[in-house]
Order: sequence, then structure tokens, then C-alpha cells
Amino acid sequence: MAVQEARQDVRPGAHEGGCTCGDCPHGAREGHRRAVAAFLTKRDEFATGQGLPAAVAHSASASRQWVSEELAQSAELVAERGRAEGEAWLARLWLRTACTVWAAVVVLLLVQALTAIGAGWSSARTAGLLAALVVAGALSAASWFHRARGGVLAPVIGEDNRLSTSRAVAAAWVLLVAYAVLVLAGRLAAASGPAERDALLSGLDLARGAGVVTVLAVVCAIAVLVRRVVGLRVLSQRLQKVRAHRPRAADLLTDDAGRGTFADIQYVVISAVALAFAAVRLARRPDQLPDLPWGLAVVVLVSAATYLAGKYAEGGRPVILSVVRSREAGDLDAPIRTGDDIEIRGAGFVPPGAQAADRLSRMVVRIGTVHVHVPLVPVTGGFSNPTDAVLTVPVPAEVEPGRVEVQVITAAGVETNRYTIDVTD
Repeated sequence: MAVQEARQDVRPGAHEGGCTCGDCPHGAREGHRRAVAAFLTKRDEFATGQGLPAAVAHSASASRQWVSEELAQSAELVAERGRAEGEAWLARLWLRTACTVWAAVVVLLLVQALTAIGAGWSSARTAGLLAALVVAGALSAASWFHRARGGVLAPVIGEDNRLSTSRAVAAAWVLLVAYAVLVLAGRLAAASGPAERDALLSGLDLARGAGVVTVLAVVCAIAVLVRRVVGLRVLSQRLQKVRAHRPRAADLLTDDAGRGTFADIQYVVISAVALAFAAVRLARRPDQLPDLPWGLAVVVLVSAATYLAGKYAEGGRPVILSVVRSREAGDLDAPIRTGDDIEIRGAGFVPPGAQAADRLSRMVVRIGTVHVHVPLVPVTGGFSNPTDAVLTVPVPAEVEPGRVEVQVITAAGVETNRYTIDVTD
């Protein structure tokens, strides 16, 4: 799709990749699309053997190295344009989030007006509308102050520049409880008699809101604990994290590689259902906190525990299982010598979210004291090297003969175990 869009003729008056009109995001977007199109075209040409200079075409190793360097440079340009587009997207996101918040207020007003037909307008509807205005104003102010980081979404964007599922769920429950308390405060301010005020104050009793308070405490604790767990696992190199160019809504349901994960999906779905139930209970009984039944509260707690267990279980250090001499058809069996290609077999060499060429080009294999960059070997639609389970690199002439250690350093900076091989003259 990016190739097709980039190849389309730019309409008269449209912004191009070199747009310099201040904060306009069109230049960054168009520049990224053009860089992606150029990279994909170059990769597919190299995969079919086109575009090789005559000086390196005679040598398979030289042509592979030259192609890898060319693709790495093009990938860096794509990554740079992608980061610029991500920053521009975040810069304009605050206005969209603010408009979404006020659109929700308008929807609430319409729903209240429709439900008031026949029943009449009540003080509870007034308190609900005023509470919505206060929440929307606070969110709009926060969106303005964090306009460079995504507006309202800034608190739920993780350190890896992705939307955090745990923070998003916790933020939703915090907003619901804050809105419910504001509704009670508005009704209490408008109450005329002591009996009505006492009834409203009793609506804040823990006996009535124990379920929702428990869920709120657990989901907030989960959000803090998950951040701590992920941070410690990254520092101890038990989890590989690669920064994204920009957050996406799909981050709430997927892992870093964009694959749907059961733990995240069930946590979001069950929390959304419980939030909808609590909102309906608040609409039906605006004189007290939403009385979330203990059965539903326990379901949310089980879902939160499953999500936390999934965070503990994900990841793992990359590992080298074996290293063998790469043998092409017709080659004789022989020991590993300098200049030969070695095939490193293992798991976890490509971290989730590091499938892009600019990430793959950062992979390094340490052979003894020599650092060898893993060459990019293009095929139509992708790369045959490196992969998550197999890497192929040459043994440079600088490697001293004898027993040397091989170690892979992934794009996330995580080092594998050391594997010893014998290199002969």
C-alpha cells in the first residue's frame, strides 16, 4: 500500500516531502512514503540480481556486502523519515483527542435530552452534565500541556512509544470513578434538605462501592507493577524492547510485533464490559458510587491476574544453540576457516518489533574480538538473513585461528550466551 500511494502523482497544491510550512505534517508523511517506496523498490531489485555494479558482481561475498550496505543506508533514511512522521503525528494528535472528548460531552447531552422526554429534566442530569464539562475541561487542559506527546493519550503511552494496555485500563477506571464522585458532588451542592444530603453522603459508603473501589485499586496497582516488571526485565536482559516510531490503537491488543495476544485482549474486553456495566449502574443510580457486583468484580480481578502473569511469562533472552559451517551445494565437508560463512542457529535473534530493515542492520555477531555486522540478504518481499532462528555471517580474516567464542548482539542490545568454535588456518 505504501508503494502504491507513494507512486501516485502528487495532486496540484499538495504538500511534498520537502514541505517547510511550519508545523504542517504533510511533508513528513509524504517524505516517509517516498522513502518506503524507494527502499522496497531497491530491495526487490537487489533480490532479483538487478542494480549490482560490475566491480562487485564477480564475487558473491563482495556483492552481498555491497547490497547489505546499500540497504542499510536506505533503511536508515526510512527510519529517520518514520521518526519525523511519528513526531508530526503526535503533535497534531492532541487536537483530535480534545475534539473526541468534547464530542463525548455532546453525545451525553443528546442522550440526556432524549431520555428526559416524558420523564422530565432532573437535578441528576444537570449534575451529570456539569461533571462531564469539568472532566472534559481538565482533559483538554492536560491535552494542551502535553500536546507534543499526544495530548490526552500522553499518560498511557509507554517508554517504548506504544500505548500501554495496563495504563489505558487503569485510566478508564480512574475517569469513571472521578466522574461518579463529581456527579455526587454536584447533586450534594444542589441538595435542599438534610435528609437528601445524608442520602447522598451515604452513597459514598464503602459498603456500596466496595466492588468498584477494589477493582480501581487492583488495576492501578497492576499498571504500576507492570511498568516495574518490564523495566527490571529489560535491564536484566530477560526482555527485549524496541522503540516504536509512534503509538497505535492496535498496541492495546497486540504485542510489539503486532500479533494479537490473549492476555491483552481478554484484559481489555473484560474491563470494557465491566466499565459499561458500571456506567449503566451510575446512570440508573446517580445517588451513589456504581455498585459493581462482586461476581463481576472478581471476573475483572481474574482478568487482571491473567494479564500480569502474561507479562511475567513473555520475552526471554536470545540463545545460541549451535554454530556450523555454511555449506553450499557441491562444497566439500571441511572445518571452519577464515573467509567461510558460519550459520548460527538459535532463537530470539530478532526482537518483537525489530523486523524493519533499519533494526535488522544493527545486529552484530562478536567472533572472538572482532565485531561482524550481520549482512542483509534480500528476497522478494523480505529478507532471508537475518531471521529469528538463523544468522549467516562471514568469518573475517582478522579472526585469529584457534578456539574463539561467538556471541550475537540483537537490535535491542541484548547479548546471547557465548558459543565456542574452532577456526583453522
